[in-house]
Amino acid sequence: MSGVPTSIHLGPFVFHLYGLGLGIAAYVAYLYAERRLRRHGIDTAAFARYTLALLVAGLFGARLANIVTNWGYYSGHPARWIAVWQGGISSFGGIGFAIPVGIIAQRHWWPSTRLLAFTDALIPALVAGWALGRVLGPQFMVNGGGHQTTSWFGIHYSGQIGKRVPVPLIQGAEDAALWLILIRLEAKWTTRAVGVISAVAMIIWGLVRAYDERWLLGQQSHSGSIGVQLAGLALTLAGIGTWWRVSRRPRVVTTK
Repeated sequence: MSGVPTSIHLGPFVFHLYGLGLGIAAYVAYLYAERRLRRHGIDTAAFARYTLALLVAGLFGARLANIVTNWGYYSGHPARWIAVWQGGISSFGGIGFAIPVGIIAQRHWWPSTRLLAFTDALIPALVAGWALGRVLGPQFMVNGGGHQTTSWFGIHYSGQIGKRVPVPLIQGAEDAALWLILIRLEAKWTTRAVGVISAVAMIIWGLVRAYDERWLLGQQSHSGSIGVQLAGLALTLAGIGTWWRVSRRPRVVTTK
């Protein structure tokens, strides 16, 4: 049985659905993030440049992390290093590079805005974009599924034998649920400490991502998989630390 399609052909042109889907998700997230920043009173004149910096850092880090943790596959084949249309990017590799770049750029372009106030406005848009990206990106890449399954919900993916757990769809649903939680918290809390939205997102997303890597992708002994699990737990701990810090500060009154 054929797997999920990975590309479409229009005459002599080939469009890889993986990259096309991620591009659409990134654009939607950009528009939504820009709107949220404006609603929080943050100037967006430099946001296009900020977004470009994040995208470049994230893509570079995501690809580099995948190459390092799968060196046996890439060693001796430089052409594979740039073949991102065949899959092979690491979420936490991208995050690991994008975070320091994002912090430095935020301090440069918005020096009068507190970092956590900025991330409270930005993160729900990133989570929404991530949810859409999981459905439109990895769902259509080579080897996009999780471990083998005989369950009714299994899907055939290109490059993989047998039915697979549809991890991209599951993660898309998880991220959409997290977005709803963040929006609900933001709408219902008339008083809150700046940074709580960011902390909640870090705690939940880190835990869920580590769980998915451990139980859905079926690569418990793979060095890259273990690294993702540890990174997820580290993000959760960072979120707990952020929550503890902001909960000790006086709360500010915000109007919605």
